Amino acid sequence: MERITVAVVVSMWAIPVSILVNRIVPDPYMDEIFHVPQAQRYCRGDFTYWDPMITTPPGLYYLSLAYVASLFPGMWFAKAVQSFSLLCSTTILRSTNIVFAIICSILVYDLLILLRPTMSKRKATLYAIVLMLYPVHWFFTFLYYTDVASLTAVLAMYVASLKKKYWISAMLGAFAILIRQTNAVWMVFIAANGAITYTENLYEKVFVPRNHKGIVFESNNLLLDRKDVPTDRGLRRRKISSSINTTDLSKFETGEHSLCHAPGAKEAHVVSPHLAQLMYFGLVSAAAFAPLYFNLGQAAALYHSFGRNKVLGSLLVLVALTVGFTSVHFFSIAHPYLLADNRHYTFYIWRKVIQVHWMMKYLLVPLYVYSWFSIISILGKARNRIWVFSFFISCALVLVPAPLIEFRYYTIPFFFLILHSQVTDYVRWLTICTLYVAVNIFTMTMFLFRPFHWDHEPGTQRFIW
Repeated sequence: MERITVAVVVSMWAIPVSILVNRIVPDPYMDEIFHVPQAQRYCRGDFTYWDPMITTPPGLYYLSLAYVASLFPGMWFAKAVQSFSLLCSTTILRSTNIVFAIICSILVYDLLILLRPTMSKRKATLYAIVLMLYPVHWFFTFLYYTDVASLTAVLAMYVASLKKKYWISAMLGAFAILIRQTNAVWMVFIAANGAITYTENLYEKVFVPRNHKGIVFESNNLLLDRKDVPTDRGLRRRKISSSINTTDLSKFETGEHSLCHAPGAKEAHVVSPHLAQLMYFGLVSAAAFAPLYFNLGQAAALYHSFGRNKVLGSLLVLVALTVGFTSVHFFSIAHPYLLADNRHYTFYIWRKVIQVHWMMKYLLVPLYVYSWFSIISILGKARNRIWVFSFFISCALVLVPAPLIEFRYYTIPFFFLILHSQVTDYVRWLTICTLYVAVNIFTMTMFLFRPFHWDHEPGTQRFIW
């Protein structure tokens, strides 16, 4: 029932806003001018053509093709290819993401229940609805971009892993890569942590408390009880599916499919050591959950945690600040698209905040460091150190090679971060909900009702994340 509630609530805002967007902006916009024609080629049965400007694999187009075929099965079976291709309009293709947004909301609810078994279903329902309002995810629900489908595939993979359906998780991970290359990192992250959890559960079943004096090894009878202990076949299943994921990632890292290798537009997506991207992600994610991260209680908790060992705490702060200053000074990239495209909010953040004065990028470093220390501290309350460390490494593998500052790149790690953060009180969630709604109203109003024009290029331009 709760899943239905989440799906219905998401549908109640997604469908009306989608209708409004398609009425005011009926033609493909921004990256849609590449994605929509490519998907329409697939609808015509032309799987050989590839637009050289597209930088992601064709997973979204296959999903759209299956989606349109499910809407109009008669034409598909009748092989009315020409008529079928006409149904792949911009509006229909955009609605693919509406479906994925609804599925994604259900997956978020399931993850909340799986990760926090003691959480009430009412709270999980509320939290899932609020997370679906996360501004960047919410905005791209209404355009034909890969982000919503990518997030949905990764979360589905995670749900399957937590439910110990490892082969399904591996297959979903493979398809997630077919939507976006960098999902290979999250596939290995999920597989590795699934393997660790599996091993820990096995250890707990073999080593059980005998009495209050300590923990002793049980008799061999325990090992013979197939109902209590996972079998060798189960171990092999976990190892094989994990090895598939690891092999996939190794291919990406060794250059066969670089994590930032783009099928097209290679000159605009050259892999670069963009360490400052990690700093930006930390601050943006903390700001997106400001009631949790930016409050006196959290600041005091960090202060006391460093105060327990002043020497080590001071050293950690010094190292973090050094890394932060080094990152923004030597490894901060101003991509040509960032400097030239005033349709993106990052254009204004870069010019009006980060570059407003030569000192500003250095003055922001303490905020970056505070954000990351808070993220690690809050995650550490819910997950073990290996999980937190592997999350940080995964974020680095995804974000550091990306030369362009794009809030869309932060969506998947942000969801992992928030799903594993212990936020339980209604007041903070309602505050976050209010902030998200306000931001969404602002960004959609700017997109739909504040168009502008360029002197050097025809067409209507609109503000976008």
